[in-house]
Amino acid sequence: MPNRLETYRVEAYNTAKQSENKMHDDNVARRFGFSGGLVPGVDVFAYMMHVPIARWGRDFLSRGLVEARFIKPVYDGETADVDATEHNGLLTIEVFSRTELCATGTASLPTAVPAVSLSEYLEVPAAAERKPVSPATFELGKWLGTTPRRWAGQDAADYLTDVREADPIFAREGLGHPGLIQRVMNRVLVDNTILGPWIHVGSRMQLLSAVRTGDDITARAKVTANYEKKGHRFVELDALVVANGTTPIAHCQHTAIYQPREQAAA
Repeated sequence: MPNRLETYRVEAYNTAKQSENKMHDDNVARRFGFSGGLVPGVDVFAYMMHVPIARWGRDFLSRGLVEARFIKPVYDGETADVDATEHNGLLTIEVFSRTELCATGTASLPTAVPAVSLSEYLEVPAAAERKPVSPATFELGKWLGTTPRRWAGQDAADYLTDVREADPIFAREGLGHPGLIQRVMNRVLVDNTILGPWIHVGSRMQLLSAVRTGDDITARAKVTANYEKKGHRFVELDALVVANGTTPIAHCQHTAIYQPREQAAA
């Protein structure tokens, strides 16, 4: 029988009010029909990952599989309830805010780390000069890189505070939160083009090795889809996220609306 887990409740926090993506700015987001600036999807994903981390601990951080789809916004200061049900080793996760379903996902613990070849993912630098986004920016099959990102010391502690994560495993074992990997996936877009307001809509992440505090993290990403749907322009990425240039830490698929229809039509 399915086992319903205790609800994990978070006071959501918009970490990106000052970011280049103005979809997190209250005034700009309202022009797109939202009530205010959106809490980043990667941070909502971090809220969701609290449940499998609490359930499986270090094993999940080393080889867990998690995916999420973001349906409606979560707003700064509002309560987000993360509900989960476990059945046959699969966690089904839902995020509710304002009584609305805002995100859905699943998490599981594979018996072993899947084999991934580092050599199959081309290492390229981030764009030397970013240019305004267009459909040509994300040419099908194009490889994209990121500048290294590193969270250590106070930066690592601040990140855990920002995503409301109090599990002691990170400080106790010197580990980085897997939500940091999702932030690097967003950088695949931001490091390679000048975007207007844009929206992260979903991700799938197979963890391959636990992130250590202070690792230099980069992504080696390939554009696997670039299409228009309901006036929005979407990009899909397949990426290997690597620590210190040598250790694969996650295999990710990442989907974003890089031009909402209001901009695509402009």
